[in-house]
Amino acid sequence: MNLAEELIEELNCEAVFTLHIGSMEIPVMESVVVTWIVMAILIPLAIFLTTGLKTQNISKKQACAEFIYEKLTGIVGGMLGEEAKQYTGYLSTVLLYIGLSNIIGLIGFKSPTKDLNVTLALALMSIILVEGAGIYQHGVRKWLHNFTEPVAIVTPFNILDVFTRPLSLCMRLFGNVLGAFVIMELLKIVCPPIIPAIFSIYFDLFDGLLQAYVFVFLTSLYIKEAVE
Repeated sequence: MNLAEELIEELNCEAVFTLHIGSMEIPVMESVVVTWIVMAILIPLAIFLTTGLKTQNISKKQACAEFIYEKLTGIVGGMLGEEAKQYTGYLSTVLLYIGLSNIIGLIGFKSPTKDLNVTLALALMSIILVEGAGIYQHGVRKWLHNFTEPVAIVTPFNILDVFTRPLSLCMRLFGNVLGAFVIMELLKIVCPPIIPAIFSIYFDLFDGLLQAYVFVFLTSLYIKEAVE
């Protein structure tokens, strides 16, 4: 199989099974099933780490949970600032989801972020949160007035920006994940086996986590702009 065929196969998101609801048939795609697997990892882990919490003589489990919480809130909260710190929980969850989704391919699953629909949905959710944060912070009237700043003539461009931001977030995440796959396949073709294995540590692990961070960083930057 050549590179083009492998790329098409990797991008092709097939239906794993079909749900029959009355006369409707709803196909459940690979990206949805793997997302359920990611949820099946994160949700029980969160429940396990947060049960039996105490204020004194804490267990190693609680110490681990507090360490994870402090690191996540430190990273995300530091990007959001004080005015937008209430959105830390959502962005921390997105960071964990994208990070695990990007590296789950190491154990044989197809990453959900290789499905353009998944990255588009994540981007739309983030931009809805951005605009919602702006309305919540300033009210509808001030939010609408912001489209005319700094001068009224730029209003069409400010409105267009609302639609280009999710597209930018979507294509950035999708493109980087896809680009890492293409580079790894090229290395497998032209290099001895040991070299792709070394680069896999970067492209399949570090780069996957980095793209999760970049997505959350840009979203937090947009939120910070909206609430200032």
